[in-house]
Amino acid sequence: MPIEDLARSDVVTADPETPVPDLAAIMDEEGVGSVVITDGDTPVGIVTDRDLTVRVLGGELDPAGQTAEDVMTTDLCTIERGAGFYEATTLMAENGIRRLPVCDGDSLVGIITSDDLSELLADEQQQFAEIIRAQRPEY
Repeated sequence: MPIEDLARSDVVTADPETPVPDLAAIMDEEGVGSVVITDGDTPVGIVTDRDLTVRVLGGELDPAGQTAEDVMTTDLCTIERGAGFYEATTLMAENGIRRLPVCDGDSLVGIITSDDLSELLADEQQQFAEIIRAQRPEY
């Protein structure tokens, strides 16, 4: 199954100049743990709730004086929309990440998270369990 069938298309994004307090407010309002930082349609970084905690608070920085560009992860790992589930999980595991922006060339078209993949696996396991229950003899 192509990752584009699993990914969310409503990616929360912001510009590199977005102040850190605004990023935190966006995450809270949108109920997400990350904001993809874009230059036009091109993803250039990502800021996670953990980045805000570790890099800003842990680094004892003044949040009001910081922007997305100051705290974002810039070595962004992305995946092409036509890639498969296993390629996505391998990329996440090899890079120690939980969020994977989905691209069509250089353009951001979605995002897939480890929570999304876990939910998919749980649904698949549930369907498999229903098949087994339907075929087993009554006791």
